[in-house]
Amino acid sequence: MLNYIIWNVDPALLHLGPLTIRWYGLLWALGIYATLLITQKIFKHEKISELWLDKLFMYTVIGAVVGARLGHCLFYEWQLLPEPVTFLGISFKYGNHYLGSPWELLYVWRGGLASHGGAIGILIAMILYNKNVSKKGIVWIFDRLLIGVALCGASIRLGNLMNSEIYGNATSLPWGFIFVRTGETQAMHPTQIYEILYCLATFVILWWLYWKKEAYKKSGLIFGVFLIGVFGSRFLLEFIKLNQEAFESSMPINMGQILSLPFIVWGITLIFRALKLSKKTTL
Repeated sequence: MLNYIIWNVDPALLHLGPLTIRWYGLLWALGIYATLLITQKIFKHEKISELWLDKLFMYTVIGAVVGARLGHCLFYEWQLLPEPVTFLGISFKYGNHYLGSPWELLYVWRGGLASHGGAIGILIAMILYNKNVSKKGIVWIFDRLLIGVALCGASIRLGNLMNSEIYGNATSLPWGFIFVRTGETQAMHPTQIYEILYCLATFVILWWLYWKKEAYKKSGLIFGVFLIGVFGSRFLLEFIKLNQEAFESSMPINMGQILSLPFIVWGITLIFRALKLSKKTTL
């Protein structure tokens, strides 16, 4: 009996003439649609205008996609330079291709989306949404939006699995995957599945907090739990993931962990504040 799983799934779902429909794009779309349905249910429960919902998703989708693309290009596309460059007395060993060719940021067919970039993009989009539409504060928005986003995250990670990308180190565990399409010959941690599981777990917890505990009345609690559930888990999981880029090998913690830390600290702060304020109001 084999103690590993051979993974050789075609990332393309089907071909329609010159058009190729890929699992990754389809799962992104399904994740966004699921988020829309969940947020629609929440808005209906709180009797919030449908017009707000339509505008929310316009801001969210644009922010997520643009942010994810820019995040990948600017966070992960650093290359070791043939010769170090000195600027203002500081020597730089690494450079970013897109700083010299910014128009290539639009070349989305080359691939490359980063979840941390998507998170930053959504944050900026919600700042604009709050200013132009809701005017209730970004914490209010995230307490309602992120329940669906947790489920969307699971869908996107399934897309990563279908692409045979962003997986972990070698393992002897019986659920290790040999990713044939990337040339692997030994079993690796299927960290995409681990990420699917923590996204689903976060979704279930947030759903329970909203509907059973009415946590949306404790400003920032749902938002904070999301940040800890997703970025806290991501930070720990990075210890068994392969680095996405070569420059990360010389770093004590990788880029994904560095980018997760501010979100973790923010999550802890939000939860502490929400519980503290809740305690005061019950005294």
